[in-house]
Amino acid sequence: MGECGGGEYRCWEELLPDALGLVFRNLPLREVLTVVPRVCKSWSRVVAGPYCWQEIDIEEWRQQQGKPEQLVRMVEMLVARSCGSCRRISVSGLPGDPLFSFIGDHARALRTLEIPRSEISDAAVESVAPRLPNVTFLDISSCTKIGARALEAFGKNCKSLVGLRRVMHPTDVAGKACQRDEARAIACTMPRLRHLEMGYMVIATDAVLDILARCRDLRFLDLRGCWAVDDKFLQERHPGLRVLGPGVDDCFENSYLEECSDYSDDSSIYSWELMEDDDDDYYAVGSDDEAIWDDGQGLENLEVRFYGGGFSESYAGFDWPPSP
Repeated sequence: MGECGGGEYRCWEELLPDALGLVFRNLPLREVLTVVPRVCKSWSRVVAGPYCWQEIDIEEWRQQQGKPEQLVRMVEMLVARSCGSCRRISVSGLPGDPLFSFIGDHARALRTLEIPRSEISDAAVESVAPRLPNVTFLDISSCTKIGARALEAFGKNCKSLVGLRRVMHPTDVAGKACQRDEARAIACTMPRLRHLEMGYMVIATDAVLDILARCRDLRFLDLRGCWAVDDKFLQERHPGLRVLGPGVDDCFENSYLEECSDYSDDSSIYSWELMEDDDDDYYAVGSDDEAIWDDGQGLENLEVRFYGGGFSESYAGFDWPPSP
C-alpha cells in the first residue's frame, strides 16, 4: 500500500465516517466500545457518534447479562449516540415502559423494531406508537402484558408495516380462552402485511380467514401451535399462501412441560461494566471486565436456547445508509 498523505492510498483514519461505521458494525459490541476507540482519536469520534449505531443489535450481549439496569444504560447510551438516525433496534426483555418510551423519543427513524419478551404495557404502546410511524417490521413475541390495544395502536400508527412477529410460548397462553381480539386488531389495522408470524396464539380458523380477507398482500403465515386452525382449508382457499404449521414439531413442543430459563445459571459469567465517555472520547476497561470474554469460560454449564429469530434477509433492506 502507498504511504499515507502522499501515496495513492489514504490512511484508515482518513476514511469517511460512514465507511468506518460500516466496517465497525462487523465487530463484536465489546470491541467496538472498548478497543476501537483506543486506536486513534478519529476512530474514537466515529464510535462516539452516530455512524456505528444506525443498526443497534445487542441481543448477543443481552444474553450474557441479566441486570435490567445495565440493559437500560446500554440501550440509552447507544440510542443517544445514534442522534435519531437509528433504523433498527434488536434487543429482548426491555424491563419496562420508561425504556420503551425513551426509544420512541430518540429513535423516530426506526424501521425495524425487535423487542420480544419485553415488559411493556398497552398504555405505553398507545403513547409511543405515534412516534414510530416509519416502522415496517415489528417483533413483539411473548410480550405478555400487551394485547389487542397495543396491536391496534401499532397498526394505526405504523402505516407501512409489512412484517409482524407475534409468536408466543405455550406457557404464555396457558389458561387463555381466546386471542381473537388480537387477530381482529391485526386484520383491521395492518392491511399491508406480507409476513405474519403468530405461532401458538389461541385462535381459530375464522380469525385467520378474517386476517386473510383484509391483508391481501400476505405471502407467509406462521401458525405453529395454533391447533384450532384448519390448515388444509386455508390452503384450499388461498393456494398462493405459504403456511407454516399448525402441526410442526419444534423446540416449544418438545419442552412444553420443562421449566424455562432465559439465562445461564453459571455464576462465572458476568457482564462487563459500561464505561462513561471521558473528555477524549476514550474508554477504560478493567481486568475484571475483560475476563468474561476469555474463550471457553463457563461453557460447560452454558444453556443455549433458540427463541424465534429475525425476519428473513429479503426484508433486511441491506443498503448504504445515508450520512447522519
